[in-house]
Amino acid sequence: MTLISRRSLLILGAAGLVSACSTTIPPLPAKASSQPEGLSREEIVATINAVRRANGAGEWTYSSALEAAARSQARLMARKDTLSHDLGVTLRERVTEAGYQLAVGENLAKGYKTLPDTIQGWLNSTGHRKTLLSTRFVEFGLATARTNSGKIYWALIAGGPFEAWRQ
Repeated sequence: MTLISRRSLLILGAAGLVSACSTTIPPLPAKASSQPEGLSREEIVATINAVRRANGAGEWTYSSALEAAARSQARLMARKDTLSHDLGVTLRERVTEAGYQLAVGENLAKGYKTLPDTIQGWLNSTGHRKTLLSTRFVEFGLATARTNSGKIYWALIAGGPFEAWRQ
């Protein structure tokens, strides 16, 4: 009989816990478009909320105002072929222009070809993951835009009450 040291047992146990915490992205619904421009609002909401649920976060609702602000940013990034939160227009300016007055957070990406790939990229980044899984935000909007060469830029803006940040 082989004896396992306490240290080995702790290491094996910790490895088991870490592997149990891996993040998975539920697949897109069977009818989902493989092209970002073809994704319906329902597919986007279902995919984002499935990821949030899988990671212990509640569902978000969809906001047309946040989508408009996200679309503005995605188009600006594609036109300039530059990934940046501020290309002459700040996030606050964009959401205010779209009629949104609450607290916001933004995730941007470029080059990913599908929504699940984009989400995985955000989940692999501490700051983006925090925004995507935040319990302080209650709604979101998402948009994409392509450069003339076909590179895809993604923008997700999440929003919610300022009071949630004062706790």
